[in-house]
Amino acid sequence: MLLVVNVASNELVPKAGYVPFAVASTAAVLAIGRYADHLSWEAVGLGRRHLASGLRWGLVIAAITAAVLVAGALLPATRELFEDRRVESLSGWGVVYAAFVRVPLGTVLLEEVAFRGVLPAMFALRTSRWRAIGISAVLFGLWHVLPSLGMGTVNPVAEDAIGDVSSWWIVLGSVLSTAAVGVWFSFLRERTGSLAAPMLAHWSTNALGYLVAYAVIHTT
Repeated sequence: MLLVVNVASNELVPKAGYVPFAVASTAAVLAIGRYADHLSWEAVGLGRRHLASGLRWGLVIAAITAAVLVAGALLPATRELFEDRRVESLSGWGVVYAAFVRVPLGTVLLEEVAFRGVLPAMFALRTSRWRAIGISAVLFGLWHVLPSLGMGTVNPVAEDAIGDVSSWWIVLGSVLSTAAVGVWFSFLRERTGSLAAPMLAHWSTNALGYLVAYAVIHTT
């Protein structure tokens, strides 16, 4: 099902339908976990008992991420890295929508529920918990194959650095790096018992990146 969702969201679903499609897909993933394997809300990281812990960790990580991004944007040596072509044509409201609607509801919600919530819990019923996390992390990396195909054209600095490197090397790098990030997000999920922590960490990396890139492009 996730393979179909991945192809559809990257190749078929129009921009206007991206968020509703992701929310509906999240509900479907949860339904499979809840009714196929009878997973509790706690098992998928959505219980109330650990919510406060998840929020505390997530907010701290989001604050650190914001500080790092702002520092990178202010330093002349790294400022060009934030010239993201995806935000060049966005209006102020457009970047706000991307950061506070499209990213959290269209990207973070589905990916965290699927790869840090339902899949690890379902796999853990059939193998060890850490093996389940590893499998989910690998699948999270593979989830980014299609988005990574155009990565070299997003940033002019990245495009110059990549040069004539085959797109499949870019894809491999993306898969490996996102799989590693998946392990980090899984650590947050395990440490806090809540999806709130990886959700906030994931959101801060993506959404704040949009906001900082917008600020850099429009003040250069």
